Amino acid sequence: MKSKLFKAILFRRYKALATVCIFFLGFHESAIAGLEYLSMAENAVIMYNAPSLKADKLYVASRNLPVEAVVRVEGWVKVRDSSGTLAWVEQRMVSDKRYVIVTELQAEVYQEADINSTLVFQAQKDVILEWLGPPLHGWIRVQHRDGQSGYVKIAQVWGS
Repeated sequence: MKSKLFKAILFRRYKALATVCIFFLGFHESAIAGLEYLSMAENAVIMYNAPSLKADKLYVASRNLPVEAVVRVEGWVKVRDSSGTLAWVEQRMVSDKRYVIVTELQAEVYQEADINSTLVFQAQKDVILEWLGPPLHGWIRVQHRDGQSGYVKIAQVWGS
């Protein structure tokens, strides 16, 4: 329990520090585009603590889980998930298809990139949404697996 709490606090501090740095350095949203986000291509993808099938298994990731690529080594990718956990995964088990995961208790998805537009749906924490395009003034276009789509604030999701 303490480990999860520590990771959550560390991740929030990392995210807050990155946001402050981007703000003060005057970077535009596109400056973050250098990050490489991937997703799990299969169901039940085993995540390891080293780039080897003989390494310790850390956890199992589900299809479409968004991750950030940290480093690539001979058929393996070291990735970071939304909680900040680092793990190794076989290259063949990841996809370039983009998804985001809701990090707030509830995210609101609107018809347009405007809080005054029609609310299309709400997504609970840890719901995975398909990423449909680049950021637009602090918003990204997403689609729920049931087909509904709209715009969500970037601050309510991870992986964009």
